[in-house]
Amino acid sequence: MYVATLSFDLLLGDVHSLKHKRSVIRPIVAELQRKYAVSVAEVGEQDLHRRSRIGLAVVSGDAAHARDVLDECERMVAARPEVELLSVRRRFHRDEDE
Repeated sequence: MYVATLSFDLLLGDVHSLKHKRSVIRPIVAELQRKYAVSVAEVGEQDLHRRSRIGLAVVSGDAAHARDVLDECERMVAARPEVELLSVRRRFHRDEDE
């Protein structure tokens, strides 16, 4: 079993309130969940208007499949015009790692 995680550090465009920020982040989170069947949430910078951190995880029996899903998710977020992807952090864990 493989657990793969991604953490996106995002800079939001013309956002001037937390309400507006939510209206930008929610569709991204929803699309990742719907399209790629991953667990995803805003995990940081929740009180800042123009910054966000989104974390996601995928569980797979195949490392290549987990890597492919992370690649697709990263491409989708990077292609969103309303956010700038500042950094991405990837981690892979195997059940033998304990």
